[in-house]
Amino acid sequence: MKSRTLCTATLLSALLLSNSAAEGPANEPQERPLSEVASNMVAVQLAHIKLWFAGKFGNWKLAAYELDQIQSGLQRAEGLYTDRALMVSADGPLQSVRSAIGARDATAFAKTYAELTNACNACHRAMNRSFIVVQVPVNSPFSDQVFVDQVAEGRALAHAVCAECHIVSPDSKELPAYRVPTPSFPDIVRRSSFSDEGLRQYLSSGHRRLGPDKAMPNPRLNEYQIEEIVAYFETLKAGQ
Repeated sequence: MKSRTLCTATLLSALLLSNSAAEGPANEPQERPLSEVASNMVAVQLAHIKLWFAGKFGNWKLAAYELDQIQSGLQRAEGLYTDRALMVSADGPLQSVRSAIGARDATAFAKTYAELTNACNACHRAMNRSFIVVQVPVNSPFSDQVFVDQVAEGRALAHAVCAECHIVSPDSKELPAYRVPTPSFPDIVRRSSFSDEGLRQYLSSGHRRLGPDKAMPNPRLNEYQIEEIVAYFETLKAGQ
């Protein structure tokens, strides 16, 4: 089924409108009760916002997930209107965004995301909803969600900060620069005493040197960096 660009925005306030207001002029497209339409389109709008920030921060797995949510929402929206002939297809812009995500191309992503947003507004106008206008998000309303790829950031941070002394990945073929007797990260996660919380406390220490014998220099990581390292260790533990 083709996705249609009834696209990303139905204003949140639309949920408060009465069903009678949804009927509108006689020449407007016939649709299901407004609450059903609005609920679906609000979900699409939220995914549209998340898609932008996922791509902006290079979290391509999350971006692909949110794009899937948008596509599914548009397919549901198609079934909510009886006069589908007025709808503007989003298939082309959706595929362009998907290609940019697959290529991990931030520049192409920004361009195709704008094209998808423009297609959404074109569909709103075609469906007599020109008062609903969406744009590239300026700020994220999701203060409880981290949009960076914590695992990827943690892996990169581990290679930058820890790899001089530790083997940080199971498939590493390079020995650390400093030939000191340190455990590899895979060996650490195999320890029965290992826990995520223990690792957090260990890395949060204010001491100059860490470990039972105080042999490890404190990397002085910020809280978000500690969480990235913990996320990376969690993936290593899951792979054991």
